[in-house]
Parts: sequence; C-alpha cells; structure tokens
Amino acid sequence: MSSTRPATPTARVLDGADEAAVRRLLDTDPVAGCVIAGRVERAGTAAAALGAPLWGFGSGRELDAVCLAGANLIPFALPGAERASAVAFAERARRIGRRCSTIVGPAGSVDPLWELLAPHWGPARDHRPCQPLMAIEGPPAVAPEPRVRPVRTDEIDVLFPAAVAMFTEEVGVSPLRGDGGAGYRARVTELVRAGQSVAWIEDGRVLFKAEIGAVSRTVCQVQGVWVAPAVRGRGIGTAGTAAVVEYARTAIAPVVSLYVNDFNAPARASYARVGFREVGRYASVLF
Repeated sequence: MSSTRPATPTARVLDGADEAAVRRLLDTDPVAGCVIAGRVERAGTAAAALGAPLWGFGSGRELDAVCLAGANLIPFALPGAERASAVAFAERARRIGRRCSTIVGPAGSVDPLWELLAPHWGPARDHRPCQPLMAIEGPPAVAPEPRVRPVRTDEIDVLFPAAVAMFTEEVGVSPLRGDGGAGYRARVTELVRAGQSVAWIEDGRVLFKAEIGAVSRTVCQVQGVWVAPAVRGRGIGTAGTAAVVEYARTAIAPVVSLYVNDFNAPARASYARVGFREVGRYASVLF
C-alpha cells in the first residue's frame, strides 16, 4: 500500500500577464495593499519593470496572495490564505537568502511568514508585531497648520538632516551607514520632486515634516512624520498631520492612511484627533 505526501504549496514569479489578477487581489483591501498597488499601477507586474520580483500564490491565474521581494519583503494575502501562502513564500525566501532590510505589511501575512523565516534569518534587530493601520477619508477633524506645504527642490539640503533624524529615531539605525546616505538622499529627492514631501520650514529650520511614501489610485500612505524635538508638545504634530491629510486627499489620493507603533501613545492620540480611524494592523521585522 503506497501513500503520497501532500504537496507543499509553491509560489511563482509573476509576469505581465498576471497584472489583472494582482489588481483584483489588492482591491480586496486597498488600504492594506496600498504599497504594492502603487508599484503595480506605475510599473505593472513584470520583475524587470518593478525592479524586484513579485511572487504569487494561488490557483491558475487567480491569486490568493502576493509578496513583493525587494528591499522590503511585503506579503499580502486574503484572509484564510495567510498560512499556506507564508509556507510558499518562506520556501522561496529561504532558497535565495535574505536580501531585504525589512519584512513589512499586514500583520496577518507578516506573522506566519516571519515565524517560518526566523529560524533561518533571525534574530531580527527589532520586531514590531502590532502597528495599528489607520485611515481617513474626508477633511481632517482639526485645523491644518497653514505653514505646512510641499518642499521645494532648493530646500533638499535643509530637509535632509531632519529626514535623517526621523529615520534614525524611528528605525534605530542611521540611513547614512553603508553608502554614506547616497541612497537615502536619492529617495528624499525623489519624493520632493514628486510633490510627496511636505514640511513646515521656518528660518532655515524644519519644524515638522512628513512624506506621502506610497501612492495608489485610491489610497496614499503617509510616512516619516516628524516634529523637531525643541517644539514637541505644542500641538505641531497634530496640526501638521492635519495639513498633510488635507494636501494628500486633494492633490494625491482620496483616502489617506498610515501605520504607527502601538507603543507610541502620543502619536496614536494625535492621529485620532486628526480623524484617523483604525482599519487594520501592520507588523514589521527589521534587520
């Protein structure tokens, strides 16, 4: 009597023919899928155009999950498909080795993937399993700070030290390491030129800054919110974030989202005052 072992779920590298299926999948949760959706809308689903392979998991041309395997490993799975897709994505990730600096995305997709990768890729430098995902549609509930505006290209040198300070404070390492900050400066410059960097700059000093770091046709994601330490506690973060919302929803996408560490009570309270509501949960693993 013979027996067969059940097949291990497998993932495949998607190509241009998969774009419609990817869009259908991401449309099931536009806020949670904003980062991948924005990339796909700009470049399609072929690895050469995306700049990184997009892995898919599903039956035939229909997809239950995808994972963007670039500088960040970003999984996104339908409810109920998180575990099986994590097995498939982890097998591919183990085979090629860790090339990402972060695993980030909806917690239901990140958690099982990290559980499988931790014995091979661990320990992580930091694991943030509970990051409330928040969104707002419509005007902010508090008055926007009128001095928050898009950063001009001639202000990049003023903005850059504040961006470095924000990154170091939030991530725990300096973006200047490795290449001296060339890659990070290029990203800051890209966002400024795209009109996705906003700040309150006064007398050559950044008091508040934020970026709209991911953009799809319906949702944008605010990242890098920062208030200069000398002026914290004065409501600048709340009014500044309200200004970001008003700018982003009218100039970029109608729904504005962000995610925040669960332990950052002041930021969570500030975002709630602005009018953000919790719509899900993200998780991050930092290397």
